[in-house]
Amino acid sequence: MEYGICNLAVIPLRAEPNERSEQVSQVLFGEAFEIIEWKETWVQIITSIDNYTGWIGRLQFVMLGHMDFLRLKQTPPRLTHGAVTQAWKIIDNSMVYLPVGSSLSFIKGTTCHIDKEKFEIIGEIGGDNKLDTVAKSFLNTPYLWGGRTHFGIDCSGLTQTVFRLRGINLKRDASLQAEQGVLVPSLAEVKLGDLAFFNNAEGKITHVGIILNEEYIIHASGKVKIDMIDEKGIYSEQLERYTHTLKTIKRFL
Repeated sequence: MEYGICNLAVIPLRAEPNERSEQVSQVLFGEAFEIIEWKETWVQIITSIDNYTGWIGRLQFVMLGHMDFLRLKQTPPRLTHGAVTQAWKIIDNSMVYLPVGSSLSFIKGTTCHIDKEKFEIIGEIGGDNKLDTVAKSFLNTPYLWGGRTHFGIDCSGLTQTVFRLRGINLKRDASLQAEQGVLVPSLAEVKLGDLAFFNNAEGKITHVGIILNEEYIIHASGKVKIDMIDEKGIYSEQLERYTHTLKTIKRFL
């Protein structure tokens, strides 16, 4: 088995080895992965953080040894908490702008080592990881299918990122996240940080959001916003109608 690690700020993870293929997720700086297939300019990978499969460009990562891969998997990562964290790439005196949740792999002091490259992290590395504070920092972020950053995020990307900053690993898609956690019987029993899942007309879970209290939820739909929630689902005051049908509620904290 071969392994790689992302040495760029963020790269698209695509469904097929084609620039026009849909982005199904993103790989952030310092995240490692297994390589399962090579093509001329593309590599199929399985991400380490959530076992998600997709294709990335051959020039968008560097190789990683087996022992270093295991070391990263077994060590809780140090993550960036700001919307943007500056990393000075020493070898060519350039700057890389890291999104929230980037993994500072092999960091010593304030220097992150990836292969032969060294990145000096500028400014504060950690930050306030209160769940509601982190979630609300994404308000007005545009919806982006497969997105995981403040510059574009989808519903399950929002929940995964917020919980990852709290040290809790969620799977990538809403339907997969719904298989995790402990069932909360009703909206009347919710706590801050519970996740509400919503289904489509066929009964498939297609949406997820973070409950703030029994009346409000923060979620990504068009943009990250706060909407009203009740036993029927999410009600949009802007659209003056219900937009999502409540299926189940799960607790992870």
